[in-house]
Amino acid sequence: MASSSIGATPPVAATDDPYLWLERIDGERALGWVRQHNEVTQKELEADPEYAPLRQRLLSIFNSDERIPVVTMRAGYLYNFWRDAAHPRGVWRRTTMVEYRKPQPQWETVLDLDALASAERENWVWKGAEALYPGDERAMIKLSRGGGDAVVTREFDVKAKRFVDAGFALPEAKSDVAWRDRDHLYVGTDFGPGSLTDAGYPRTVRLWTRGTALADAPEVFAGETGDVAVSAVVVDEPGIHRELMRRQTTFYTGTTELKVGDRWVRLEVPDDAEPSTWHDQLLVQLRDDWTVAGKTYPGGALLASPLEAFLAGKRDFAVLFEPRPRVSLASVTETRHHLVVGTLDNVQSRLFVLTPGASGWSREPLDAPSLGSVDVQAVDPDRSDEFFLHVEGFLTPASVYLGSIGKPERTLLKQLPNFFDTRGLEVTQHEATSADGARVPYFQVGRKDLKADGSHPTLLYGYGGFEISMTPFYSGSVGAAWLERGGVYVLANIRGGGEFGPAWHQAAVKEHRQHAYDDFIAVAENLIERKLTSPARLGIQGGSNGGLLMGVMLTQRPDLFGAVVCQVPLLDMRRYHRLLAGASWMGEYGDPDDPAQWAYISRYSPYHNLRAGQRYPRTLFMTSTRDDRVHPGHARKMAAKMQAMGADLLYFENIEGGHGGAANNEQQATMSALAFVFLQRQLMGSSDQPRQSPR
Repeated sequence: MASSSIGATPPVAATDDPYLWLERIDGERALGWVRQHNEVTQKELEADPEYAPLRQRLLSIFNSDERIPVVTMRAGYLYNFWRDAAHPRGVWRRTTMVEYRKPQPQWETVLDLDALASAERENWVWKGAEALYPGDERAMIKLSRGGGDAVVTREFDVKAKRFVDAGFALPEAKSDVAWRDRDHLYVGTDFGPGSLTDAGYPRTVRLWTRGTALADAPEVFAGETGDVAVSAVVVDEPGIHRELMRRQTTFYTGTTELKVGDRWVRLEVPDDAEPSTWHDQLLVQLRDDWTVAGKTYPGGALLASPLEAFLAGKRDFAVLFEPRPRVSLASVTETRHHLVVGTLDNVQSRLFVLTPGASGWSREPLDAPSLGSVDVQAVDPDRSDEFFLHVEGFLTPASVYLGSIGKPERTLLKQLPNFFDTRGLEVTQHEATSADGARVPYFQVGRKDLKADGSHPTLLYGYGGFEISMTPFYSGSVGAAWLERGGVYVLANIRGGGEFGPAWHQAAVKEHRQHAYDDFIAVAENLIERKLTSPARLGIQGGSNGGLLMGVMLTQRPDLFGAVVCQVPLLDMRRYHRLLAGASWMGEYGDPDDPAQWAYISRYSPYHNLRAGQRYPRTLFMTSTRDDRVHPGHARKMAAKMQAMGADLLYFENIEGGHGGAANNEQQATMSALAFVFLQRQLMGSSDQPRQSPR
C-alpha cells in the first residue's frame, strides 16, 4: 500500500498571500475574476451534448410532483415546504392527516415565498419556521437574502396567513430565537459590538417582551467571545414547561443551565456530553467515558435519570444504550410514552423502543427493513405514539410508513417512484485497511458481475468530519447522471464521521486528522487493488469538510485520481478560523495561531501544500458567493494558485445559494449537471486523451 506524501510547511503570514484580494466576497476585482472563470467553465461544459438533456432530466427530478412531502405536525396540521416549477422559491403549506393519507392531498398555502419576494423586491430564500408557540398560531419565519445563514426573522400569524403588524421582528443576522410564551421571546442576535462570538454567532441571550424595543430587552445569559455560540431552549410538554440556556464553548463542548424557580442551575454533566429532558427524565448522551458515583459509563452511551433526583444530587443512571464494537447510537426520538432509539450496526440501521415503568426501563425491537437507512419521526409527540418511518437505500426509492408503537401494522403513506433504471444494479459492502490497520467500510453501487479489469468509471464520495455518518441514501441525480451510464458509485465511511460512535470521530480530530485522509486513500487503493477501477477512471467528490478532504487528496495523492470535484470547500487552513464561521470549527481542526497546532495543520492544509511542477488531476471547484459559513475565498484562492502553477482546472461560483450551493431547483440542476458532465468527460471518455481547460 502506498504511503501518503505529506510535506511539512512553516507558518505562512497573511501578508505572504498574493491572493488575499480574492477574500473580498463582493469586491469588484474578485467578482470579475469569478465571472471570467464561470464563463470558461460554462462554455466548455454546457457545450457538451450531454449537458442540456441531463440538466433538464435533473430539473424534472427536483421538481417532480411525485417527490415525498416531508411534513411536521404543528397545532393539528401537517406542514411542508415545497418547491416545484410553478413555485421556484417555494410555498409553506399545510394539510390534515386525513388528506395526507390520500395519493393527491389537498394543500392549503400558508405563505407563498415567490409572491412575497416579488411584493417586497427581495431575493428571499426559505430558512424555516421556528416552532409554533404551543396552543397558539404564531411562528417565527426565517428568510435569507440569497441563501446565506444570516436571516431576517419575522413573526407570522398562521391562522391569518400574514406577518404580524408590529410583531416580533429581527433584522438580518445569524439569530437564534425561542418562544418563552406568547408575549416573550428569548433572542440571540447581533445587538452591536461585543454581542457576537468570534465565529459570528450570538454571545448573549435577551428576553424580549412584546411591545417593547429590542434594544431594551434585558440580558439573561452570556458567554465569552471565544465561545461558538449561546442559545435558549424552551421545552413545552403536557403539564411541563422548562427553560434552558446552552453555552457552546467549542463545537463539541459546552454547559447547560436549567431554570429552577428564579435561578439558573447548571446541569453537572461532562462538558462534551449532550443533556436533554423528556417528561420527568434527564437524558445524557456521552462522548467520552464518565466516572461518577463510583461507576464508569462508556463514551457513546445514552443515560437516563429522574430529573428531580439528579438536581437533588443523586447520580444513579439507567443505561438506555451502551455501544459495542461497530455498533453506535444514531438517533433518539420522543413519542408520548416512549423513546425510539436508532443505532448503526456496521452502518446498517436498527431500531428499538424504550419505555419507562415502575420497575425501570423496558426495551423492545421495532421492526423495520434491515437494509439501507431507516429514520423515525414522531407524528405528534405531545399527544400520541404514532410515528413516520422513513426508509430508503441506494437502489430503494424512499418510502414513508405510518405506525404506532405497540401495533404491528404499518401503513404505506408515500413512496418515491424510481427516478432511474435500477435493473442489473446491486449494492455491496466492503472494507479497506488504513495505514494504521483500522478497518474502514465502504458501500459500492454498480452493475452486477463487474469484470475485474480496472476499466470501470468510479466516483468515490467522502466526508469524514463533525461526527456525521454517511449512510445509504436514494439519489435520483446520482442514478440518472452516473449509475445509468455505467458508472460505479462508492460511499466511504472514514474516520471523523459518526458511523461507529464518538471514538470513530475523535480518531480524526485535530492532531489525528490524517487518519481520515489515510482512510480515504485506503478505500481508493482498495478499489484499484480489487481491479474495479484505475487512477485514470477514479474520480472523487466532496463538499464543505468533504471539500477539504478533496483538497488534501489533490495535494497528498495526485497520482491516485483522474478527476476531482471540490465543492464549497475549506482549503486555506492557515486562515480558516478568521473567515466567516471558521472560528467555530477549531474544536475539529485546531488553532492555526498556536505554533504547536499549526505544525500538524500545516502538514495537510491544501493551500499550503501545492507544489510547483506537480501534475494534478483535473479539478472542478464549485462554491457560492452567498455562502456565509465556508468563505468562497477558499476555493477562489486555491484555483488561482493552482492556475499560476500551470494546473488544469475549472471553476464555477454560484452567485446565490448559501452553504448548500443552490438557492432553488433551477440552480441545483445547473450545478449538478455541470459536476456530472465534468466527471463523465474526465472518467468515461478515453483515458489517454486528457482535456485541457482554456486559460
